[in-house]
Amino acid sequence: MKQYKLIACDMDETLLNTDASICQRNITAIKEATARGVYFVPCTGRGFRSIEKILKILDLYNCADQYVISFNGSCITENRNCRSLYWRPLPFALADTLYQFAIKYNLCQHIYTREHVYLRGLTPDEKAFLHGRMSYIITDAADLAFLRHHEEIAKLIITHTDPHVLQHIYEEMKPLLHGIDITFSSNRYLEFLPAHENKGTGLLRLATLLGIDAAQTLAIGDNINDIEMLQAAGLGIGVHNLNPKIRPYCKVITDADNNEGAVGEAIERFILSR
Repeated sequence: MKQYKLIACDMDETLLNTDASICQRNITAIKEATARGVYFVPCTGRGFRSIEKILKILDLYNCADQYVISFNGSCITENRNCRSLYWRPLPFALADTLYQFAIKYNLCQHIYTREHVYLRGLTPDEKAFLHGRMSYIITDAADLAFLRHHEEIAKLIITHTDPHVLQHIYEEMKPLLHGIDITFSSNRYLEFLPAHENKGTGLLRLATLLGIDAAQTLAIGDNINDIEMLQAAGLGIGVHNLNPKIRPYCKVITDADNNEGAVGEAIERFILSR
């Protein structure tokens, strides 16, 4: 049977419960896998700093030779001392154009840098969704000049709870998106990323750095921004609560959903039982 050496795992709606906690089944399985020398790599749209609490729960915080793929693939960090192995930000002028577009249409948006998340136009619904997930800084700036000489921009997000509205926004913004890739996530986000950066390229880049064949990687996800990661991995696993649009990209679907230890189930079946 194939031996998997690296697990790339999405965070929200995959590893994390709906309330942003981690169930004991997941914690136990991950710790047993890493004790066997298997890499457990969070592969997330968030930044490294926003998942430090999760790394502590999993005994991966500040560990050498343990890694995080963040910002949907445009950043790879070794956990020990937050050592950067790969980083590619958005072009500043392009990010500023997108930011001002969102202001014009009164849209809630996130601005991610390596260290911080800035929010403009925060809605009560978005505030409730983010509770327990990440810290952020509120801004009402008319442009991104306040970041120009201080922080590079990893990505921007526009938020709306109606996927059809997000699709309409995307269609309207298409003329602005030269040199940018987009993805949808959490059934509420339209994300803007550097071109050709995604969770799949991030997974393959880290596997190459570690000398691991792509066939020996396993990926677990739930939503559209996980598709490239599921395709790149030797085994792509969808959790039971997945977005139906990603089902064709999953070789396996767990019986458990994210609240029932879906990640633990996948690790038990394909790592610990072999």
